[in-house]
Amino acid sequence: MSCSSEENGACTSQKKYKGVRQRKWGKWVSEIRVPGTQERLWLGSYSTPEAAAMARDVAFYCLHRPSTLEKLNFPLMLPSSSLRTDMSPRSVQRAASDAGMAIDAKLITDKLPENSETKELDNHGGAVHGMGTGFWEHVRDNNCGTWEGISEFKDEEGLSISIEDYL
Repeated sequence: MSCSSEENGACTSQKKYKGVRQRKWGKWVSEIRVPGTQERLWLGSYSTPEAAAMARDVAFYCLHRPSTLEKLNFPLMLPSSSLRTDMSPRSVQRAASDAGMAIDAKLITDKLPENSETKELDNHGGAVHGMGTGFWEHVRDNNCGTWEGISEFKDEEGLSISIEDYL
């Protein structure tokens, strides 16, 4: 929890995640430094801080391969079986963005009313799993959101994706 006295003495109860900041207009963004360089890798702009934190976790794990998961925001949610050690920074950027977008989409669809026709269903006709480790199993079972077979971006192309692109 953080408390900011700079903004009219207001105290916010928003959890602060590593590698995540909020823009003035409310979007949450994440970026990370590429090891051994001064380059920053843009991970995207998200509707929720949890999505930006997940993007940072995936990128941190891919770039640093830490021996422990203590430096991650969500160590139990990392889909480590799908992440490769030989990923380029652009592939890491794509994988991180995909993970963040999956979290944003999940959190947004969970907020929809129960009788909404756009509520996602799993293969068995039930509601989509929660955001625990079962969430990633659901994603992998449906062959979406995995990081296997990610193609490289062309050097002149940047990555700027928002959840609105998927809705």
